[in-house]
Amino acid sequence: MSTNTPLPLAILYSLQNCPYAMRARLALLLAEQQVQLRAITMKDKPEDMLHASPKGTVPVLIVKKQRQSKDDGFDPENDQVVEESLDVMLWALKRNDPENLLYSNDPEALTEMLKVIEENDKEFKPSLEKYKRAKRFHGDDLEACRLECEPFVQKLEQRLSENEFFMGATPSLLDFALLPFIRQFSHVNKAVFAQDEYANLRLWLSKHLQSRLFSRAMFKYPLWLETGEVCVFGLD
Repeated sequence: MSTNTPLPLAILYSLQNCPYAMRARLALLLAEQQVQLRAITMKDKPEDMLHASPKGTVPVLIVKKQRQSKDDGFDPENDQVVEESLDVMLWALKRNDPENLLYSNDPEALTEMLKVIEENDKEFKPSLEKYKRAKRFHGDDLEACRLECEPFVQKLEQRLSENEFFMGATPSLLDFALLPFIRQFSHVNKAVFAQDEYANLRLWLSKHLQSRLFSRAMFKYPLWLETGEVCVFGLD
């Protein structure tokens, strides 16, 4: 009897429109890593996901470390849990980076990218949430909330005045880590985003949103708790 039973596919718990889950899906596609995608809703979280990651947010990637004939659920002694979107991106791209998104030829590039991503996550994202709420609830502070987002957005606009992508002539980890959040920003007030001050960012965003990669990342899978269907993500 063969002992070469392949390792099971890693399991990705994902929410369709969550920007952090979008990050993870984009990176897995770019790194050509196949996973079993389990689509969820935040109102109905699988027990196995919560066992692996009590924080209860997505993405959650469970990497099986032992060969087995079936999926026996989360095994805390043998399974690796990757539960932050940036960590999922780095996990995937460090396994395979065919487009050199980590800019491996530049020893300082990853440090710079991580610094900007941290600024996005800790400073821009809270401001973006305020901007979105102001639009949703018709707040009289909509413009003030937009201006709170501006310093970060204009830094990106300046980067794109110098290069086609945030780090240079080719895409990087930074482009795909920020893409879901700039997409959200553009949707809050489309008329404002159409203005000249966002010209470079608008062109950059359009290229990404019209790409086949983005369409693949946004394909809608059936909810796992409803169907139990095994959905392999990362296949053409």
